[in-house]
Amino acid sequence: MKSDIGKLAEKIAERGKHIVFTGAGISTESGIPDYRSQGGIWDQYRPVYFDEFMSSKTSRIEYWRQKNEMYHGLVKAKPNPAHMALFELHEMGLLDGVITQNIDDLHRVSGIPEDKIIELHGNTRRIRCMSCGEICDEAEAHQRVAAGDTAPECGCGGYLKPDTISFGQSMPVYEVQRSVELAKGCDLFLVVGSTLLVQPAASMPVYAKRAGAFLGIINLSETPCDGMADVLIRGRAGQVLPDLVAEVREIC
Repeated sequence: MKSDIGKLAEKIAERGKHIVFTGAGISTESGIPDYRSQGGIWDQYRPVYFDEFMSSKTSRIEYWRQKNEMYHGLVKAKPNPAHMALFELHEMGLLDGVITQNIDDLHRVSGIPEDKIIELHGNTRRIRCMSCGEICDEAEAHQRVAAGDTAPECGCGGYLKPDTISFGQSMPVYEVQRSVELAKGCDLFLVVGSTLLVQPAASMPVYAKRAGAFLGIINLSETPCDGMADVLIRGRAGQVLPDLVAEVREIC
């Protein structure tokens, strides 16, 4: 009997339009903690809501304190074998897009072109002015905080903030719409390392399945979409994806 990895590899090798959806589980193996599990980021820090950030300097100081503490670990993080396996699929012409909940920029660092990556929750490696929208240098912003500028501002007087979606902040309209379009128009939708508990991201595999796509899920824990998956693999992304790509290469 063919293994689940083998079934998924055969489907990928058939070509068609393939979309991968990634969550925190693909990046924990790069040393980046997730947010919700025991010992995760929200066990260590109280999240600063968007309206708090915009209305209170004290909240902005706390926000930047948290970000600066996490910054050094983030800049040291490198793409792991799971990220590189997806890059291999891209090189083989078998990856049409990556929709990610992650804010760590590791898909781009792995070599996947920016125009193939949709960041639903933003990118913490970009620093944006909340007034004029200008993007400023990430290292410089963190250096300012470390040097005592505890709530850095833009030259225009606007508040600087990593370009990520905070609690209470609106989701990016274009990215959400584009993700829905890709999900509804793909032949294969592969979920990697996401519990699929956060909306609207969690609806993407449902859109894909209802539109007739083959749905694969690779995750350590259960998800609400397990029952509709054509292939369900319980395992670490860094172990499963390299094996999957190796089987795809054999078939192709």
